[in-house]
Parts: sequence; structure tokens; C-alpha cells
Amino acid sequence: MDITPLIPTGRQLIQRYGDGGFRISGQRFDGSVIVFRERTLNWRVSAIEGIDPENLRPVLEAEEKVGILLVGCGTSARPLPGALRQTLRQAGIVLELMDTGAACRTFNVLLAEDRLVAAALIAV
Repeated sequence: MDITPLIPTGRQLIQRYGDGGFRISGQRFDGSVIVFRERTLNWRVSAIEGIDPENLRPVLEAEEKVGILLVGCGTSARPLPGALRQTLRQAGIVLELMDTGAACRTFNVLLAEDRLVAAALIAV
């Protein structure tokens, strides 16, 4: 029985992670990425401590509203600074932190549910 979720055409399905990058909708991305429902951007962040409002600008200024931001923190989840959490909250974005693998899987589930989700993923 095929249990692959039905994903609308053009959506960014995360197929693999590890080895310093990701395979998203058939394309290899080296390093960290920000994944939106219909596009993926390279992201110059290699550790949770490097996340700030400036490098999350693509999420904060996205043309299509982001309701949920999943942050893949690498091999283990760690908190973000309170000021950054407040910035996201003021923008109406719910923040969820988890390890990168869990963030990839959660992104795919929310994508299949057609939720307004994005994922900022630190490569492992």
C-alpha cells in the first residue's frame, strides 16, 4: 500500500536530509536552507546561535504569509533568544523548534495538510 502523501504540484517536498544538505523536490541543496511551500532558498546559518531577524528576513517578508515556522536546530533542539521569538510572534508567526530531522518530517506533514508553513533548516 502506498502511503506517500499527495502533495500539490509545485510544492517543496523534503525527500532527504543529511550529509551537509538536503534533497527537496528532486534538487540537491548543500548547506542550510529555508523551505517555503513553493520555493527553497539557501540560508547562510550553520548553528542556532547564528539565527537573527536579518537572516530570517525572507520569512518575515514572504509574499505568501507564513503561519508556522519550523526551525531545524541541527542534531538537537535549543531555544532561540526571547527577542527573536517576540519579533516572530509580532509578525503572527508561530515558532516551533526541533531537531532538523523532525522539522523535515513535520514540514512534509503540514505541507500535505496545505498549511501556511515554512522551515528554516540547519544542515546536518
